[in-house]
Amino acid sequence: MTIRLLPQNLINQIAAGEVVERPSSALKELIENAVDAGATRIDIKIQNGGKTFFSVTDNGKGMTKEELTLAVERHATSKLPHDDLFEINFLGFRGEALPSIGSVAKLSLSSRTPDSTEAWNIKVEGGHKFPPVPTAHPIGTTVEVKELFFATPARLKFLKSDQSEYLSVKEIVNRIAMAYPNIQFILSDEKRQILNYPIVSDLFDRVGQVIGKSFRENAVPIDEVYDDMSLKGFVSLPTYSRSTGAEQYLFVNGRFIRDKIVIGAVRGAYQGLIGHDSYPVLALFLKLSNENVDVNVHPAKIEVRFKESAKIRGFLVAAIRNALAQNGFKTSSAIGIGALEKSQPQTFPPRKHIGVIENNRQMQMMSDVVSDVVPSQWATDYTLPHIGYSVKKDMPDTVPDEKHFSDSQQNNVPNESFVSEKKESSDSFPPLGYAKAQLYKTYIISQTLDSIVITDQHAAHERLTYEKLAHNMATHAQTQLLLIPEVIELSPDETAILNTRADELKDMGFIIDTFGRDCVAVREIPALLSQTDIQKLVQDLADTILEYDDTVLLKDKIKDICARIACHGSVRAGRVLTIDEMNALLRQMEECPTAGQCIHGRPTYIELKLNDIERLFGRKK
Repeated sequence: MTIRLLPQNLINQIAAGEVVERPSSALKELIENAVDAGATRIDIKIQNGGKTFFSVTDNGKGMTKEELTLAVERHATSKLPHDDLFEINFLGFRGEALPSIGSVAKLSLSSRTPDSTEAWNIKVEGGHKFPPVPTAHPIGTTVEVKELFFATPARLKFLKSDQSEYLSVKEIVNRIAMAYPNIQFILSDEKRQILNYPIVSDLFDRVGQVIGKSFRENAVPIDEVYDDMSLKGFVSLPTYSRSTGAEQYLFVNGRFIRDKIVIGAVRGAYQGLIGHDSYPVLALFLKLSNENVDVNVHPAKIEVRFKESAKIRGFLVAAIRNALAQNGFKTSSAIGIGALEKSQPQTFPPRKHIGVIENNRQMQMMSDVVSDVVPSQWATDYTLPHIGYSVKKDMPDTVPDEKHFSDSQQNNVPNESFVSEKKESSDSFPPLGYAKAQLYKTYIISQTLDSIVITDQHAAHERLTYEKLAHNMATHAQTQLLLIPEVIELSPDETAILNTRADELKDMGFIIDTFGRDCVAVREIPALLSQTDIQKLVQDLADTILEYDDTVLLKDKIKDICARIACHGSVRAGRVLTIDEMNALLRQMEECPTAGQCIHGRPTYIELKLNDIERLFGRKK
């Protein structure tokens, strides 16, 4: 077969296969061109999800007749003035979008510059270029695309439904609008206006426009600088999460990206704060010098390559962790509000004669419930009318004096786990309030100045235990020498990889030596892991190192083990606590930056504001 040069139109169609996958990908290129043109308003219109028609109109600097002619040629661009691929300060720069779209659709460009009294229009249909002609148009540019893929009908079958294509277009507009609050974005279809994001002066306002009010109420701000890098944006509280990563908006130098380094850094920052199947909501804007990032690695420009990926990952993890820590033990406001919204007053039928059996059954039910409230030494008797059963009331309004509870109490929680605060005045409330009762041997009810707080005692203490374990591991905690080394049989590859990583394992508190051909001898382990199944632990470590060969993941594996220990070593649901113990737990939570959620990402407490409760009962509107 003879080698030959492909015809220009076929070259353009091949390029279109990379750049123009669907209407949204073509619109992305056109909207980015409008942003680069200095527009302050961009109007996007679509029909049938963009399959039959879409257009982008901007009020940017426009193009002259000569520039319009060049714009539909391959590799023609105004965005590389110094011919340096690492000095890219624009979104679009490859110079392939317009000729690629024109090769598979009917393309029309109309434009006018500020210093010109006349506008020009040029058309490209299925790769055939028409000469420019005069037209009427305000300052700026309009690009219209009709019958996408009419010149390559085989590609039409790969397009999805109108609704799917519409959702993809909407997501593209959201991504670009997020990064440019100084531009108004309007999206319309053949029936209505879908989106209208007016210009705002604050990035947080634009983020709120796109993601929504709920995120604004549960977002933590980030503003960090390190060397030539800066990170701004907002991340959600760990208890405010989604089941997918669809609402994670990540930008590098104003460009939306999907990069495994950045995504991995986000995951690492939330490790131990959120469940493995949950994803935080966020909008992060990373800026760094052009020489440290290559954006020219993918036709769609959604992937980038970092020069110092480890440094960037560390910066991102530290910045996110710091932001979450500065917001203390705060938990999602949507949880308490959601609970109230689901609460509906119940209407009971008129009571008829109650027989002795039914009355006894009600008395037993009351007994079951009340037995789960705090012990009787903190209450006086009160007799319920018509039932004849004593329940507790008048819980103390102040915190009792400092007190420890004994090791003999169930679950073997150490003495230092709960240390009570001194008495406070009745008009002074700490953030989580003062404990009033324990319900169902699981939930602590406390009162603040303007709210009621319900705390899951197991989830809360689980978080505190985990933080202690993780801290001790990170600071080279005390190790425990095994009187009899644990000999564990592994595969040859697992034995070899543990031997290779012996120094790193030693730094983490593990002394593991080769023992024979396919065995290792475990001589020391971190003291905090003394109650762990050593064989399973070492097998897990070997499997992880062998699969990923990554020291960061190795440390993460240890954190997972800490999480399991914390879960089993914490105050369990079903245990009766004293008022001292409940208040001490609340005070420790207030000192822990991550106490708002357990290690599985679930909330440790919810807060019901008094105003909301009063509205629920009709006291306020």
